Amino acid sequence: MSVAGVRNLPFLKGQELGLAAVVIVLSIAFSFFNPHFLTTDNFRNILVAVAVVGIMAIGQCFVIIAKEIDLSVGSVMGLSGLCGAYAMSAGLHPALGVLVALAVGAGCGLISGLIVVYGKVNSFIVTLGMLSVARGLTYVLSGGLPILIDPRVMFIGQGEVLGIPVQVLIFFGLVVLGQIVLKRSVLGQRVVAVGDNDEAARLSGIPMNSTRLAVFVFSGLAAAVAGLVYTAQVSVAEAQAGTGLELDVIAAVVIGGASLSGGRGSIIGAMLGAYLLGALRNAFILLELSPFLQQMSVGLVIVLAALFDQFRQGAFQHSVLAIRLRRLFGR
Repeated sequence: MSVAGVRNLPFLKGQELGLAAVVIVLSIAFSFFNPHFLTTDNFRNILVAVAVVGIMAIGQCFVIIAKEIDLSVGSVMGLSGLCGAYAMSAGLHPALGVLVALAVGAGCGLISGLIVVYGKVNSFIVTLGMLSVARGLTYVLSGGLPILIDPRVMFIGQGEVLGIPVQVLIFFGLVVLGQIVLKRSVLGQRVVAVGDNDEAARLSGIPMNSTRLAVFVFSGLAAAVAGLVYTAQVSVAEAQAGTGLELDVIAAVVIGGASLSGGRGSIIGAMLGAYLLGALRNAFILLELSPFLQQMSVGLVIVLAALFDQFRQGAFQHSVLAIRLRRLFGR
């Protein structure tokens, strides 16, 4: 195995098309109940709404493909955005404030990665701890009060270029960049190899530690970018920003076809997964349905995506349910 897992890449193209087809079919179905759903304005609204989650899903996708998980992205997003706003309010130039936010996000990812890689601690536990630490720091630094962001930075959350919201352009730009890195670069192939079969990857000479560190740093950077976009969008940095978003981020990646067993995933798939979640929420609002049903539907989609992943891996063929069904029908 020169780079394990590359064999999975052609299959993912078909899966991305399948998910895109699901999005299209659902959109058409929703439009029968509310014609406004398929309008350009509503499409734009959905993209704006999912940009923050989608940006974080890009970094999370690398982590999950490497057979790890990052539960801290929502808190790191809030901390990064707040640190950037805090730096600007202290007199730093907005460009330096942006760099501060990015450094905080990357630093949080690096710390988590170092503990996972060298401390040999499960990433679930490490990033769960980082979730609490980062959230606590946001309240310590802000005292629970909002911090105004420099008006010159608001463009990335409120501005437009040729009628397209800047945050959507940032989202799409990062999707393209992430897809190129994952599919075309040596680092991306190493990430797939490590998640697909870490022992085979080690025997092939792939630097395991640096590859795993890199995915956590990517995740932290993506959370920082999302934090800057969100902060610019609402004009203030809030201590509670990003609370609970880690679940949406992981859901978007899993719905997009990434396997929690590692070795498979797609940035484009994660983007479509984020859009599907946003479209479902948007449809429920337009149809004036109960928010409780909305939450149930999102959970159902996540479970179905996980079941489909198991079926795709062939695990279902050997499950107790499959064995009983074969006995029942005499096969």
